[in-house]
Amino acid sequence: MKTNRPTFKSFRDKALKNADVKAEYDALAPLFNIKKELVAARLSKGVTQEQIAFKISTSKSNISRLESLNNTYMPNLGTLMKYAEALGLRLDIGLR
Repeated sequence: MKTNRPTFKSFRDKALKNADVKAEYDALAPLFNIKKELVAARLSKGVTQEQIAFKISTSKSNISRLESLNNTYMPNLGTLMKYAEALGLRLDIGLR
């Protein structure tokens, strides 16, 4: 039996029609974008959460929280720099 549950996209599209929801969504976009970039960089280097945690002297659960889109934990600049360095990358920050 097929249910008529909405897809995430249809749910998001409907929710974003609300001006307050859209404003909050837009405000969180930079944080979510950096988290997506962290995960993409780690995966492109073939590194696990456990491995990067070891390299920057933290726990896997801290890396999981850092990368998670399910919370709004704001990483500090030092953590982002260590994360990038552990992957052999450089952190670039700019204002637009």
